[in-house]
Amino acid sequence: MSNDLQNIKNRFGIIGNFPALNRALEKAIQVAPTDISVLVIGESGVGKEFIPKIIHSESKRKHQPYIVVNCGAIPEGTIDSELFGHEKGAFTGATATRKGYFEVADGGTIFLDEVGELPLQTQVRLLRVLESGEFMKVGSSQVQKTNVRIVAATNVNMMKAIHDGRFREDLFYRLNTVQIDMPPLRERKGDVHLLFRKFSIDFAEKYRMPELELEPSAVHYIENYSFPGNIRQLRNLVEQMTVVERNRRVTVEKLAEYIPMETHLPMVVNNQSAQKQNDFGSEREIMYKILFDMRSDINDLKSLTSELLKNRGTAELSNQEKNLINRIYSAEQAQPASQNSLLYFEDKSPVVQSAPTIISNDNDSYEDIEDIEIEENRPESLSLQNNEKDLIIKALEKHKGRRNRAADELGISQRTLYRKIKQYNLED
Repeated sequence: MSNDLQNIKNRFGIIGNFPALNRALEKAIQVAPTDISVLVIGESGVGKEFIPKIIHSESKRKHQPYIVVNCGAIPEGTIDSELFGHEKGAFTGATATRKGYFEVADGGTIFLDEVGELPLQTQVRLLRVLESGEFMKVGSSQVQKTNVRIVAATNVNMMKAIHDGRFREDLFYRLNTVQIDMPPLRERKGDVHLLFRKFSIDFAEKYRMPELELEPSAVHYIENYSFPGNIRQLRNLVEQMTVVERNRRVTVEKLAEYIPMETHLPMVVNNQSAQKQNDFGSEREIMYKILFDMRSDINDLKSLTSELLKNRGTAELSNQEKNLINRIYSAEQAQPASQNSLLYFEDKSPVVQSAPTIISNDNDSYEDIEDIEIEENRPESLSLQNNEKDLIIKALEKHKGRRNRAADELGISQRTLYRKIKQYNLED
């Protein structure tokens, strides 16, 4: 390790010897003397904020202003004013002219944290600053110049953001002249214990308490934890345990109370099970829709058939029309004769059989399918209802009011029978 790199680690309190971490720090030192724009990529909590500090401190701008801007924390309606300033009266509440960060930091460095959260309109203004060093205050037509070094950072997948139209591709390449990648803590297993000891010493001094010490099994446990919150999560963990725990020697059991080890396998199984349940529910809904659409189509075909017979009679039907009508009603021929209300042809002769139509769903766990009824102005429709009512009355009388047996006699479900009883006012 070079002396410059070790000095930087000592100055900024950076702990660890992971190769990817060393490479990121070395790149920061190399680009610092230039004015090249730098984009720092890394997950939240990995310590991206150290890179712009190193770059500024090692640059010729180190005696000029250094401003940190959290782009995700500024409301979209005011971020242009914050960055570029505004003129008096530019908008409601603008009671005085105000300088923006780019004007204040002239000659220095601006760190744009979470740059991926910038609104598209602001991205256009920022692109102009990067290309020409020019900007205009909100509400002003006067162009101003600024000489600012920009270092940006983000935890957003920038290529996906560009693909989704949330970030300008030209701005990305202007910011990404040099890219520095900060590794997540889960890849720095050898550095985890070093960081734990560093934070333990710092918080012991801060709260005037003895330092925490990990048992060997606890060291192995913490090095194999994924730390989704990265260094920030580890720091908060050590601070919490320093204040709360009385026993300063930390066991693996005590550590597991604060950071339970992830059990990925059951989570995957549960997700697969839930996915299967969702797929089953979706498929069942699709099947219901198909069945109801088919029922609607059958109703339409029957209505057309009735109109055909009403207007033309059966004598004028062609063989093709007779075959079509037979196909429409063929599905109902398998039902008991007492339930059929169908028109079919035997020996190529049209025959109309009229009887009550009772279509039911014998699975009581689902909603009953409503009766298929053909609205006709012929008097037979009334007689069908009367015949259906008479059949229900006779079945109930035959079985002395026992509805389950009456339903079996009629070949329908009890739920359908109850609905018919209510429909015809046969409760008594």
